[in-house]
Amino acid sequence: MPGIRGPSEYSQEPPRDPCLKVNAKASSLFFFEPFNAEPPRSALVSSYVTPVHLFYKRNHGPIPIVDHIENYSVAVTGLIDNPKMLFIKDIRSLPKYNVTATLQCAGNRRTAMSKVRNVRGVGWDVSAIGKAVWGGAKLADVLELLGIPKLTGFTTLGGRHVEFVSVDRCKEENGGPYKASIPLSQATNPDADVLLAYEMNGEILNRDHGFPLRVVVPGVIGARSVKWLDSINLLAEECQGFFMQKDYKMFPPSVNWDNINWSSRRPQMDFPVQSAICSLEDVQMVRPGKVSIKGYAVSGGGRGIERVDISMDGGKSWVEGF
Repeated sequence: MPGIRGPSEYSQEPPRDPCLKVNAKASSLFFFEPFNAEPPRSALVSSYVTPVHLFYKRNHGPIPIVDHIENYSVAVTGLIDNPKMLFIKDIRSLPKYNVTATLQCAGNRRTAMSKVRNVRGVGWDVSAIGKAVWGGAKLADVLELLGIPKLTGFTTLGGRHVEFVSVDRCKEENGGPYKASIPLSQATNPDADVLLAYEMNGEILNRDHGFPLRVVVPGVIGARSVKWLDSINLLAEECQGFFMQKDYKMFPPSVNWDNINWSSRRPQMDFPVQSAICSLEDVQMVRPGKVSIKGYAVSGGGRGIERVDISMDGGKSWVEGF
């Protein structure tokens, strides 16, 4: 029997925290759409690391089910001299690293964008983002185990991209698996901290977050950190899946759904500078006097935040936060 499978319906979803704001239709019993939810914004500033039960959840189909963990394996195939099937014990036998990294949905704060112009996609507030301590093996170590040296940009057979394929089935792929890719040069760089993760905040991954194994690509939009990993493929070109080629790309304001040319832009990878106030709601009355403001500011690609400026008059003037 397979170790993990993607069900076709939503009757076996895991329990979730009731405080999460859900972006999905539901009946009194079961959800009939992928479960997408975010915590209250105040949860993001209650601790430096986001608790697992309050971490945002982004899904494209029913949550996969693990039947026999001992049978679970990941196939590594494609343009590689030594294709291999890796079992979870093989991955756990490699050095374990704990990497504190932020994951963020590329659509975070989409609700605010919709106030300026109608956009498609899940209507996120400011909390489709979270920071966790991810535990697992570095992808660079896994690939080296298969004969691909660290800091390598191409394999002897011409592989230049690493594609991650999920067990997850989604309508955007016409019932096929969710998939995404990153450059091989990033995958083989130990300092990039790309993980095959099996722990989150010191606990075994739960089903919502990719049990038994997921990819974590720090500094890159969450869409590339594939959950419920089924296979890793070495490709000559980047992944041709829907979420690499027909979603998560950046276009100027002149482009709309009638004239969009998806092939004219590269897939979005590093997430941009992003900040939000979390201790106050968008519209909230406060007493006169000093106001303490808490929030987050992040940047992708390993770049840090230099400073955070705050405006109390709608952007007419700014002061530096501290």
